[in-house]
Amino acid sequence: MSHRFKATHRFWKSFDRLSDRQKQSARKVWEIFEHDPFDPRLRPHKIHRLSAEHGTTIYSVSIEGDLRVVFYLEGDIVWSVDIGTHAIYR
Repeated sequence: MSHRFKATHRFWKSFDRLSDRQKQSARKVWEIFEHDPFDPRLRPHKIHRLSAEHGTTIYSVSIEGDLRVVFYLEGDIVWSVDIGTHAIYR
């Protein structure tokens, strides 16, 4: 399936706060993510609590260490909601 990608304002605000090293890591992961957001190398998984709260399935992928991207699907659109540590799950 071909996806289109969009990011929320919150995602970009969080991205801007990352260190240069973290931004570089996120860009490398993007190359994989844009081909397949569920690529096993990204360790994709559902975030059950957020999914229940928002009424849609929320997923997370790993960038490095504790750095994650949270996203959901809306038809063929992949919405990147936030980027950061596990604290973004709250």
